[in-house]
Parts: sequence; C-alpha cells; structure tokens
Amino acid sequence: MSNFVPGIELSRAFYGEVVAPLVSGVPHSAALIGPGSEVLEFDTARSADHDWGPRVLLFVPAELVAEVEAKVVAGLPDEFGGFPTVFAYHERVRPGVTVADLGEWLVERLGFDPREGVSLLDWLAAPWQRLAEVTGGAVFRDGLGERGLEAARAAVRWYPQDVWRYVLACQWQRICQEEPFVGRCGEVGDELGSAVVGARLAREVMRLALLLRRRYPPYAKWLGSALARLPGSAELGESLGAAMAARSWREREEGLSAAYGRVAALQNRMALAERLDEGVRAFFDRPFRVIGAERFARALLASVSDPVIRGLPVTGCVDQLSDSTDLLVVPGRARAVTAAALGLIA
Repeated sequence: MSNFVPGIELSRAFYGEVVAPLVSGVPHSAALIGPGSEVLEFDTARSADHDWGPRVLLFVPAELVAEVEAKVVAGLPDEFGGFPTVFAYHERVRPGVTVADLGEWLVERLGFDPREGVSLLDWLAAPWQRLAEVTGGAVFRDGLGERGLEAARAAVRWYPQDVWRYVLACQWQRICQEEPFVGRCGEVGDELGSAVVGARLAREVMRLALLLRRRYPPYAKWLGSALARLPGSAELGESLGAAMAARSWREREEGLSAAYGRVAALQNRMALAERLDEGVRAFFDRPFRVIGAERFARALLASVSDPVIRGLPVTGCVDQLSDSTDLLVVPGRARAVTAAALGLIA
C-alpha cells in the first residue's frame, strides 16, 4: 500500500518513457483524461485491483488513427512500472494506450465538440461527472495547434456566468422542495423517513457548495472526497456530519440549519446575486427550521441577464433532472431528456 504510485504519475512516466518515443514526429496530444478515479486524483492502492494501469490517451489527426494505433501497440513492452500494459478496462482487455481523433472522442464523451462552440443545451445536458473528466486529469503534451486539447478543455472549464447562476438557482430550488420534511417526518415519529430526507438534503448542500466554488460535483462515490478538498469546507463537513449522525429530527435539523447558513454565507461572499439574510427561520407557522431556499433561487434568477436562460423552468441541468446512471452515461439520452424538460431544441 505504501508503495502506491498515483495513476497520473504512472501514466505521465509511461507516456514520457514509452509512448512518446513511439510517436516521435507525429503531431499529437497526450493526456490522462476521461473516466477513472485517477483522473480526478481520488485513486488509492485499492483502485489498482481493476480498470487500472499505465494509461495514455493519444489524439492524432483522424487519418492517422489506425496507423499510429498499430505502431504503438506493436511497440509496447509487456509491463511498465510493474503493471501489464494490456489489461482489462471496463470489461474489455486492451492496451493502455487509446488512439483517437479528438473531435470524435469529445462528441462521444460530452455529446458535442467544445471547439465548435458550446450551446445552452450543450452546457445543461453535459453531466457534471463528464465535464469533470474532460477538464480534470493531466495533459502531457498538446501538439495539435490552436484547436488542440487545451482549447477544448478551456471551453468547458466552467459555466458562463448566466448559466452558472441558473444552475445554482436550480440547486437551491431542490433544497427548497424538501427542507421542511426533516421536521415533518420526525414530528409524526418517522425518524427513518426524516433521516432519508436529511441525507438527500445533505447531498444537495454538498453539490451546492462545490458549484459555488466552481467545481463540477463528481458522482456519488467521490462527492464527500471532493467536498473535503474545498478550501474552508471543514466546518460545513462537520455540520453535515452532525446531521447525518443525528438520532433525532431536532438534532438533524440543527446540523442541516448550520450547513444551510454556511452555503448561504458563501453565496453572499461570491456576490453572485442580491445579498440575503443567512439565518434560518420558521417554516410558516410550523415548528420547523428552514433557510427559505427559494429566496436564494429567486435572487440568482433575478441576476441573470439572458432572457432565454431567465425564462427556463427552474428544473436545471441533467444532473438536477435525473440521477440515473444509465441516462447520464449516454450523451444522446442526456440531451434528449434535458431538451424535453427545458423546451430546448436538441
């Protein structure tokens, strides 16, 4: 375990020592991006037990893909860094070097090529995990000119301001829709139901905190790890941890209330919308404490200047519409659902 080398370091060395000499003279970009815990730097020694090894994505002109792939595969050693260079990856045994045309790869991962421009539907139909995978990882070489890999990554590094405000508003709206239920479930003796609602709300707060800090929230396995890396996240994590560990709805509500206040304060510091009171309050005349999340959603939407975005239903991007993995991993499905929900042209 103590000798574990993170995947990005392994792949960087693999490219420099093995792959780069095999493609000398060929215009190419090389990187470790796309799927894999190592791309988001969450890999550990445990990760090496499957779908893991020395990997490099090589992007070359479309007409050279087959030729370069054949040359690289023929020149690979059996092992590198103690790992085989041909291994099972997503149920397919193949070399750790993938050779592809950049545009085709981007369309396969995102549903569009960012170098051609990014439409409103592109932004809202691209899952956070996929955006994180394309903009994360490491680029070892970008040799395809001005329309190369770094240009594509820069185009989707983060949402435009109005899209960002809209997605944040929709995230607050998700909190608004369930925030009083922690207390209502508990009041009738349903502590299990209250705990389930509390966990759902904790997830939404975590995602909101990441979005406010300009981070694409990763999928469930790495959500807590991503939050822990945010500057100043320790207190928010403590509040959410207290809510999750609570045995009574009142303790759970207390932890969530503290967490709400912290993300509300963060939004105020970011100056993305009108500054609002960060304190919790009663839910109408009922004895439940809420932040009144719809206030923050309305303020953000009021700060949106684009009339098309301002007129969208407050349902959000594809991750806010659905958490079905089988939907999110297929760009065509994600685009169709997002377009239908928001009334956009697919």
